Amino acid sequence: MLTSIEESPLFPIANPKSIAFFGASNNIASMGSNLLASVLALGYGGAIYPVHPKETEVQGLKAYGSVSDLPVVPDLAVFVIPTALAVPTLDECGRKGIKSAIIVTAGFKEVGKEGAAREMELLEVANRYGIRFLGPNCIGVINTHHKLNTTFMEHEGSPGFIGMASQSGSFITQMFSYLDRLGLNFSTGFSVGNEATIDIVDCLEYLGACPNTKVITLYIEGIRRGRAFMEKARQIVRKKPIVAYYAAGSETGKKAGKSHTGAMAGPDPIYQAMFRQCGIISASSVTELFDMAWLLGTFSPPSEDGIVIQTHSGGPGTEAADACGRLGLTLPSLSAETRKGLGELVPHTASMNNPVDITYSKDPMHYFNEIPAVLLKDPGCRCFLIYFHMPFQVISRAFRKMGWTEDMIATRGRELLMGQSNIVAGLSERYKKPVVGYTYRGMDDPFIKNAVKMGMPVFPGPQRAARAIKALFEYGHIRTKQLGERAA
Repeated sequence: MLTSIEESPLFPIANPKSIAFFGASNNIASMGSNLLASVLALGYGGAIYPVHPKETEVQGLKAYGSVSDLPVVPDLAVFVIPTALAVPTLDECGRKGIKSAIIVTAGFKEVGKEGAAREMELLEVANRYGIRFLGPNCIGVINTHHKLNTTFMEHEGSPGFIGMASQSGSFITQMFSYLDRLGLNFSTGFSVGNEATIDIVDCLEYLGACPNTKVITLYIEGIRRGRAFMEKARQIVRKKPIVAYYAAGSETGKKAGKSHTGAMAGPDPIYQAMFRQCGIISASSVTELFDMAWLLGTFSPPSEDGIVIQTHSGGPGTEAADACGRLGLTLPSLSAETRKGLGELVPHTASMNNPVDITYSKDPMHYFNEIPAVLLKDPGCRCFLIYFHMPFQVISRAFRKMGWTEDMIATRGRELLMGQSNIVAGLSERYKKPVVGYTYRGMDDPFIKNAVKMGMPVFPGPQRAARAIKALFEYGHIRTKQLGERAA
């Protein structure tokens, strides 16, 4: 176990103070130029030294003809160069004293016997000079807190809390926009490629020690150091959750993974058993991977199960109850005190079972504050799931009947709607319990979009919400078991 994150071979790769960049030019259409542009776009604050045999300036930066011409020894070298140049360039870096690299360049183990031989040459050079590198055949790293992005997509949004290690080269960069729409982002993400000197176990160790990472996600196509992986995972899950998606469990997935990074996959049941033994939560898809990470990084895990559902329509409430029931989740009966409190807020036509179907409340605004407050205080409520269907058109119609002008509706009406969204998004912090929403409206609905922006997880439909909640409960059980074993 690392005593300090600075001990990790990934620390200078994810937190470099200076970078030597090979393969970038003033032709922005090239891969190397594109990656350098991404580094510059995120606002990386360290020194960048483009190395180019002909150009004297690259994208506004002074360029150098060779590694030996660099005025300093950079912390990191990034390679986006032809395959044939990778080995001699790494040798030049070694002679300069550079100890860390990202080798984006492909054409190694993943392409067969000749490529594997070239990769062995890379390893020989790396071992000679004590160099550790990500790749080859990877896309590098994103560290939003260090403003470092070596991928080919520009990163937008605030620094996040999701750490990731991916055996898919460009997977991380393809998730930028998806996560941003959910109000999420990576803390640090690694594309490991062929894992020549740094593998997914090293990434797991780094992310376990990373103070900006609340939850670790893994995209796995094959694990070589199985025992080390399990030992490291067991240590980490005592402090933070790990969610993994194993993509090579089927025969078709296995073939795709081998041609992709040269990964050696195994049968799905073996990997699932491995995950269970070391406390890793298994996701069945990429969507589920990040749904789970969303809740696990947002809330503390309850030590016991128990979901209370609130809806103002019977169908969505029944579907949510069914989704929870199919996953073995508990919907506790409400206490007499809770039912009494509800009786003061809802009409006699409302259902005070669980799910609680308000239908129509005496005051529509009670749906977002007063009624949830009663339900969240129920002793059986470990997690609160609330249905949202609040189209602005319906509110506008009510305001028109009250004599409001269109200008008043557009300003004061939206302010009121956003105010209620803020209130419901703050329930979790107020009552120290997970509060999760679901809806059939688009995620760009103003009410939903604002709630997500304020940090509240809202899912398109109850099935995804229920599966993510189960992961939260599952991690609570894992933590309880781990702490119990340590005490024993």
